[in-house]
Amino acid sequence: MSPVPHRPRPRTTAAVAAGKAARALSRLRGGGSALPGLVTEKLDPAVLAHTLGDLPRGVVVVSGTNGKTTTTKMLVALLRAHGLKVFTNPTGSNFTRGVISSMLAECSLTGRVEADIAVLELDEAHSLHFVEQVRPAHALLLNVARDQLDRFAEIDHTARLLTRLAEQVTEGVVLNADDSFISRIQGSLQDGVDVRWFAVDPSVADRLPELQEADVRLAEGQERPELGGQDGLLLPEEDGRGFTVRFGDGQDVGPLTLRQRGLAAMINATAATTTARRLLGGDFSPGTTATALAAVNPPFGRGEVIDVAGAPLELVLVKNPAGFTVALGTYGAEPVATMVAINDAYADGRDVSWLYDVSFESLRDQGVALTSGVRGWDMALRLRYDGVEVGDVETDLDAALDRFLADHAGRPTRIFCTYTAMMHLRRRLADRFDLARFGEDPTA
Repeated sequence: MSPVPHRPRPRTTAAVAAGKAARALSRLRGGGSALPGLVTEKLDPAVLAHTLGDLPRGVVVVSGTNGKTTTTKMLVALLRAHGLKVFTNPTGSNFTRGVISSMLAECSLTGRVEADIAVLELDEAHSLHFVEQVRPAHALLLNVARDQLDRFAEIDHTARLLTRLAEQVTEGVVLNADDSFISRIQGSLQDGVDVRWFAVDPSVADRLPELQEADVRLAEGQERPELGGQDGLLLPEEDGRGFTVRFGDGQDVGPLTLRQRGLAAMINATAATTTARRLLGGDFSPGTTATALAAVNPPFGRGEVIDVAGAPLELVLVKNPAGFTVALGTYGAEPVATMVAINDAYADGRDVSWLYDVSFESLRDQGVALTSGVRGWDMALRLRYDGVEVGDVETDLDAALDRFLADHAGRPTRIFCTYTAMMHLRRRLADRFDLARFGEDPTA
């Protein structure tokens, strides 16, 4: 497909220049990733259409309640391994202003982005603001679960947001065949839009209940969509680490093992692989795909392992009942020192009542050394209700991190944390241990 000639626009040029200046200042001050996007969007509200609207292969939107950041990173890695130039928003800032801020790092002053395709993680609600400017050619929709009750109120509302997103797609969508809210979106697509599915093999269905809410999964007697030759099916190995993505026409990917642990990561990899195959068509290589997936490091805070003076520290993002339950199923019973950091900022969801829909029994044997964050005391109380002993509470995240690392020096440690707590702790760890910071994409 030939690229559409880029047409410089004075307003876009002025907005991009101002945004780049704001980005440089923000980085000097150690600021957040969305401010430059705010400046740019104020000066040119249609800046996304002017910069991303003419990419040769269009825009792919990845959305859903859980797994957006991990799946986006995997899909980007797969497309790059096959030779495509990909623009993405690697910081996990999935509002439109975060996308603009990422774009500022790569575009020229006239707003030209040197890429074949854009793969963007978008928040369920903010994706609608994006598609008002740029209609996506493709979408990958992962799942629906309760998340941030103050923002979304109910899962039906989240499902409606994703349906409205899918209605704007022009070429193809990849849907989760095991999620009833996602699978029914097929009936809302425009005529001619191609549908592909990803799913988990029924033989491991007994390992799925922890991944989704009971009222999200297919109801008893409801059949999931029939898979075709180019739909991806996850087949986990008996060891719980390896897996294969099986396609009906024999182009299997694997067996392989990811650097990120857990069944949720395997499902994300299956979704990314199915989408990559749809986008690449005849250029898709199972061998290249397997090699690229095996090399993907976990995104910041999503099971990322940090070397702390020779001992591993694992950061695990938790933000809703399904996600926390998955994390505890993957990590909870392991004998490591544990800290839980819970904030209630807007990006976390201010209503933390969801903690009472999570069972913490797997933490009983080793207990929790420390709880922290704005809701550190709430978390400690919740753990006590499940018979989990809590060593101490320190609501200040910096003080908590200092104490936690000092008290458990030389031992494996793990921190379960909500989004803003993870961002804060990750920045402190980056300063201490010379790690890549948010906004830096070492795979680009």
